Amino acid sequence: MKNKMKNILKTKKIAQEIFFFDKLESTQIKARELAEEKVVNGSIVITDNQTNGIGTHDRKWHSEEGKNITFTLIIYPKCDIKDLDGITIDIAKCMIQAIYEECGHNMEIKFPNDIMCNGKKMGGILTQIVTSGKKIRYLLIGIGINVNGKEFPIEIQDIATSLEKEFGKEFSREDIVSNFCSKFETYCISKKII
Repeated sequence: MKNKMKNILKTKKIAQEIFFFDKLESTQIKARELAEEKVVNGSIVITDNQTNGIGTHDRKWHSEEGKNITFTLIIYPKCDIKDLDGITIDIAKCMIQAIYEECGHNMEIKFPNDIMCNGKKMGGILTQIVTSGKKIRYLLIGIGINVNGKEFPIEIQDIATSLEKEFGKEFSREDIVSNFCSKFETYCISKKII
């Protein structure tokens, strides 16, 4: 996945440094460790197998191995914290546009951070801002999207879905992530975040 992404990425700032792991407990936890080490601004932590993903309110995020998208972006914003108001919805809009370009179908946003398809949850966004006083130290953007996975734990089978489950074919995870990074980079530059 890493090599294919490097070949198709069109960004100049977002995802220029890719930390890819075959297996990881949580991209969000790993990204926090890397952010503390001051990695390249816009770095992405991505895995094929997230075993203990974090959702909002400390819920677990289930992801089938090698089938879905699980990544976290590390941003060192150049803006004030007030300029990040509403960023989670804007991230969701960037992702919905990226998915549309890949599959030609519109997704919906369930406020504040769920991506829905035909009334079922297909993805989520976890935005965490780490501050020191009033200064932003870094921003972590965790995203999980069910792309080609079809197996869900019994307790969420009726409320979760994936692109493949809804539309009956496989989709390119790399293209979706690459498209998202391009759209999010344009957004960040326009808002003077990076």
